[in-house]
Parts: sequence; structure tokens; C-alpha cells
Amino acid sequence: MAVNPLTENHKSKIENSMSGHSKWSTIKHKKAATDAKRGKVFSKIAKEMMVVARQGGGDPGANITLRTLIQKARAVNMPADNIERAIKKGTGELEGEQMEEIMYEGYAPGGVALIVQALTDNRNRTAAEVRHVFTKHNGSLAGQGSVARSFNRKGVIEVNSASAKEDELLEVALACGAEDMTNEGDYFEIVTGPAEYPDVLAQFEERGVPVESSELTLLPETYIPVTDAAQATALISFVQTLEDLEDVQNVYANFDIPDEIMESVSA
Repeated sequence: MAVNPLTENHKSKIENSMSGHSKWSTIKHKKAATDAKRGKVFSKIAKEMMVVARQGGGDPGANITLRTLIQKARAVNMPADNIERAIKKGTGELEGEQMEEIMYEGYAPGGVALIVQALTDNRNRTAAEVRHVFTKHNGSLAGQGSVARSFNRKGVIEVNSASAKEDELLEVALACGAEDMTNEGDYFEIVTGPAEYPDVLAQFEERGVPVESSELTLLPETYIPVTDAAQATALISFVQTLEDLEDVQNVYANFDIPDEIMESVSA
């Protein structure tokens, strides 16, 4: 199949802009495995399942977003009963909380932009908790849209590099409508538009491409380099404290911390 790959200059630009996201994404995966032992990640996945099932139905065969969430849940050993209960709450078969999505925008010291995605049944509680963390870490909340305009919604799919050949995977990814693919060492990262994301996932399934993780996320248009270890430590602490809040699902940021500093800070 003939495919016109992206130019080397454009690929290099994408690889550079994705570096901060990729490194933090890897660390978050490791953290999720630890959180799963405490059950914290189960609650976050269950909330997301409820919303997705309410919006697209409880049949994973027809709701690919729900299907990927179920795979995510199984990857962290979430019990089948928890999965089934969350889906039924979403479809209304069981009584459950009505979750509302709220996005908070702000800045960390040094001008790093942050978007906090929350799913909550109590807007006032969540707002107070997020505001407290921003104040504690010397951050500042911003008006709606002031930060979001610098981020783009994208689908990000990760495939273990040991389970696929780069050239073949790139050909399949681009043929399925993906925007680009980068080699992150242990895994390949495929980026898609939000509209193409379900189709690319479906095509990967049909072609037997083993997907390690997938999500719709927000990627910044530009990154702010953070090369000071103390600043990086404070920034990671800020983001992790936000992510540890019960109602917070995801935190998106535009920092770019060098690998060696990121690894030492996360350790």
C-alpha cells in the first residue's frame, strides 16, 4: 500500500513537541499501577465509564470508547463487578451519582499552563479543593478559555515497541488516518485527530495491532522548558497533588522537563 509519510522536518518537530507529554505519560502509567493497589484509580475509571456509557451506551461492541476504558480497567486489575456496576450506573440500570465534567484552567509558577479535568457530583466541593491546591503551590486560576486555546484535543495510542515493527506500524497508522507516529523507545506513540481516533482504534483491532493504552487527551501547541531541578520538583508535586484529588480525572500541562531531571524527580 503506497503511503506518503510526513517529511523528516515535520516529524522532528512533532517528536520535539511531544517529548514532555511522552515522559510524563510514562510516569503516570507507573503511578497508576501503584494507585491501583489502593483502589484510587478504580474510582477514577468508574466515573469515566459512567459518563461514557451514558453518552454512548453500555455495549462495548458498539461504544469503542467504553471498550478502551474496559481494557484500561483490566490492565490495572479492576474487578469485573466494579466494571459492570459502573456501566450500569451510566446507563441508568443502577442508581448512581450524576457526574458533571468541569474544566479548570490556570498557571503554575514559571508560566506553565495547566488544565484540570474533573468529574464531580458536587461542583462547589471540587472548586474549593482545586482552588486550595493552586493556592498552596503558588499557582493562579485563570478565566475559562484563556489556557484551553493553547491546547488541542488529540487521540494518543501507545503500542509496545517489542510487539510491532516500526515501518509496518507507521504504514498502518497513516493509512488509517493517524496524524503521526513517534518512537519513544519502549513504545510507539500514535497521534490522531479526535474524530479519527475511534476509527484508528477500530482498524488497529481489526489488523491485530496490540494497543497498550489509548486516550483522548489535550496536547499543548508549544512547551515551556523546565531545566531547573528544584522548579521541576515543585511542578511535579503540584500536578500530582491535583491528580490525587478524588474528583480530578486528568491534569494537562505544557512543561518540557529533560529526561534525566524527570527521572530523578519522579524517583
